[in-house]
Amino acid sequence: MEALVIEATESSPKIVFDPAANQFEISGESRPEDVRKFYEPVLSWIDGFGKSLASQSKTIEFNFIFEYFNSSSAKYIMDIMSKINDIQADNSNVKVQICWHYEEMDEDILEAGEEFQSITQIPFKFISIS
Repeated sequence: MEALVIEATESSPKIVFDPAANQFEISGESRPEDVRKFYEPVLSWIDGFGKSLASQSKTIEFNFIFEYFNSSSAKYIMDIMSKINDIQADNSNVKVQICWHYEEMDEDILEAGEEFQSITQIPFKFISIS
């Protein structure tokens, strides 16, 4: 499957989903003007990626490294988490983990990650950035 790479802008995060390199990362700020237009291709890619994993055995880490995201983005981040959850549920040989990175003093981002964790059934690893 081809990689999905979207470069960051002033208002949208960088996305690198590269199965060949086993790199899956969303980083930066997420407050795009048209949040649906930005995230719909990402959600579609994840759907296709999940289907491509049939009968594969692998471990996948999704890294979320947000500096900030608005409430509209939070809904799509939750949709991404849900699709990641589906990948794990639909592929018994695939182990999925979410690495939630947060600035050491940024309690809002940490709490958001904890809330996402409570809603999903995916193991989270919280990583403090100094």
